[in-house]
Amino acid sequence: MAEVLERVGDFMQAGGDVLLLIFAITMVMWTLILERLWYFRITQPGRTRQVIDEWEARTDQVSWSAHQIRRLLISEESRQLNHSLPFIKTLVAICPLLGLLGTVTGMIEVFDVMAVAGNANPRAMASGVSRATIPTMAGMVAALSGMYFSIQLERFARHETQRVADHLIHQ
Repeated sequence: MAEVLERVGDFMQAGGDVLLLIFAITMVMWTLILERLWYFRITQPGRTRQVIDEWEARTDQVSWSAHQIRRLLISEESRQLNHSLPFIKTLVAICPLLGLLGTVTGMIEVFDVMAVAGNANPRAMASGVSRATIPTMAGMVAALSGMYFSIQLERFARHETQRVADHLIHQ
């Protein structure tokens, strides 16, 4: 276990400060993704059942006001289902941009080394090159993993909203 932590620490150090920022944003993104998965799996089925029961308990389901209440119930359910999804998508979009920032800062380090030591010393430039490539890779990996799940969560929210609307039958 200590060896794994040492390797992770070496990786984080080789990637520079931008890699720490990518890591923090990725943790926030995954916390939100896991929260949505928990909500969809645990909380949402009971909430949907309450909304459907509330609608079915109504004696008036045909008047204009009943149609407005139906629209309100569907809208509220949609709002609950889509909660945090725009923020997750924003974090997904930020990850590759931070990777690009890491590339730029790493290349600046390479150019600084070249200015001081000359371009004949490849070992001196290796640190800057790793600081340029590791954050790019990390940003892309974080974005890809988050993108897959954000698309799945969005699809599920849309499907569940439609399912609720179908259950709230109006005559």
